[in-house]
Amino acid sequence: MPTTAKDILAQIKEKDVKYVDVRFTDIRGKLQHVTFDIDLVDEDFLEDGTMFDGSSIAGWKAIN
Repeated sequence: MPTTAKDILAQIKEKDVKYVDVRFTDIRGKLQHVTFDIDLVDEDFLEDGTMFDGSSIAGWKAIN
């Protein structure tokens, strides 16, 4: 099992991964997910995370 960002990226390339699905629970415990095209996934993405629009997730900031 890969343990570093470089190991994960190598496995992504080896397996020809097209998308990464990030799963998490909202503040009410409901499973949510965001899917990213593999072109957006790099070492910074894996080590530092990334931002996304959470306005459609219950309990997060709404757009008014």
